[in-house]
Amino acid sequence: MKKHSDTDQNEYGIGDLLGLGRQSVRKNYYPALQQRIDELEQERNRYKWLFENALHGIFQANLRGGFLACNPAMARICGYDSAEQLRKSIIRLREQLFFSASEFDVLRQELLDRGSLNARETRFRRSDQAPVHVAITMLRRPDLGPEVVETFVADISERVHGRQRLEQLNAELEHRVSERTEALQNANVDLRYQIEEREKIEQELVVAIEAAEEANRSKDKYLAAASHDLLQPLNAARLMVSALQEGSLPEKESRMIQQAHRALEGAEELLADLLDISKLDQQAMKPDLIHTDINELVRDLGEEFSAVASNADLEFRVRSTPALVFTDQRMLARIIRNLLSNAFRYTQQGGVLLAVRVRDESVRLEVWDTGVGIAPDKLKDIFAEFHQVLPKGAGGRQGAGLGLAIVERMVGVLGCRIDVASKLGQGSRFTLTLPRASAPRFEKVLSPAVPLALREGFGGALVLVIDNEPAVLESMQMLLERWGCEVMLALSRDQALAELERTGKRPQAILADYHLDYEQTGFDAIHRVRKYLGEDVPGAIITADRTDEVRTLLRAQYLPVLNKPVKPNRLRALLTSLVTS
Repeated sequence: MKKHSDTDQNEYGIGDLLGLGRQSVRKNYYPALQQRIDELEQERNRYKWLFENALHGIFQANLRGGFLACNPAMARICGYDSAEQLRKSIIRLREQLFFSASEFDVLRQELLDRGSLNARETRFRRSDQAPVHVAITMLRRPDLGPEVVETFVADISERVHGRQRLEQLNAELEHRVSERTEALQNANVDLRYQIEEREKIEQELVVAIEAAEEANRSKDKYLAAASHDLLQPLNAARLMVSALQEGSLPEKESRMIQQAHRALEGAEELLADLLDISKLDQQAMKPDLIHTDINELVRDLGEEFSAVASNADLEFRVRSTPALVFTDQRMLARIIRNLLSNAFRYTQQGGVLLAVRVRDESVRLEVWDTGVGIAPDKLKDIFAEFHQVLPKGAGGRQGAGLGLAIVERMVGVLGCRIDVASKLGQGSRFTLTLPRASAPRFEKVLSPAVPLALREGFGGALVLVIDNEPAVLESMQMLLERWGCEVMLALSRDQALAELERTGKRPQAILADYHLDYEQTGFDAIHRVRKYLGEDVPGAIITADRTDEVRTLLRAQYLPVLNKPVKPNRLRALLTSLVTS
């Protein structure tokens, strides 16, 4: 694009070339041509204006030489004051415009081969010899010369600097990531070491826990075995003492027998408490939930503790009302029994009250006493093992301190709540709260009436007793005979069958120990006797085994169970139900 001057007298216009140099001639003879010339002039002026005012650099040059034409934007890019100064300063593009001659050679060869370049990035040399980053689009113009090109130039210095800054930031980030990665790797190494140490400690803990559990199992087995072995002679002694109490003895001997009875009773309670504490701590005692009639349960407990109140010369009142709860009847009875035992143990004068209060959604069983009371700062301690509520010198029989510990654990198993309120020297109140239950209505089955003859004695009823302890058999025989029973004794299942065959008698009830010799059981013995006799003779199991497995098994076989040591009043009630059935 060669720049023209309107006032240059050495150059000719388009009208001069056509022979229309004089204005009069153009106007008179060629009005249409003059209009077209004016349009071309306007178009030329517009392109000239765009060329002069373009934001991007534009130049026409010979690759073997310098600029043919350039615009002001190109001058600004290269750091020159005017396009004319730039054109005169740059004689050879290769050495003076391009910052790198090798870059120029590559671009030139590609341009000669392809004819054009599009947005190619390179560097120009500014007037201060500093590089400037540009993007060029070049087009060969072979019509103007073999290496004449027209070029559009965009200054991309900010973009390149931004890209370089970004690359620098990326490099710094990669360095920081590398440092962080190395730190994390070191931390991971430390963490793996800590994990390994922790796993080692956990393995040691597992071994220790297993050892502790094995020790607990061994302790439980030992405790169960020792308790069973202790309960057997204790049961024989209790039965023997009960048999002696049934007879008439001199006052001194009767008092001694009564003291022996209390000592045996204390030993029995201690063994039972130790077994229950062990099972509760091992979570081996599972609740057997059934619908329980609170009124009937409270009535039975009232009858049981009436004799205790009479012997202690205390007033005992029971206030009950019909209510139904869904709970473990045996554990609930044990809780109330322990609370009543404590109330009587720590009450010297006055009395004890067992009350049932029914609310819309709950049932409250309350045990009140007028005993020694509990100091406010001791209320949280009374449920601890071996804690004595009764202070020294207060009188009364000291317990082992396990009753309330058992109560608290059983309350937790049943999911109910217990509260205590007390005033030192005035008495205490324990409140057990259970959710009230509802059940379908059913007709109550009346228990068979006890024959008049059995109210005083059993009228010669034949009872078969099977136990592998001779002392127990002797004690049972003595007690049952005092109640008016005829007793048939057997040390094993086979001996019982042999005795029945020898005598030809048919017992009215069977009382059998659960664990017999040679891994035989009382359940099997009762079954074989019934099979031999061809009739369902009423039977019950008497055992020192208090495990849930045995209790569940016997319940499934509809066999009543009495735990050793046997209390005479419970044995008598059980025997009465067996004989009358």
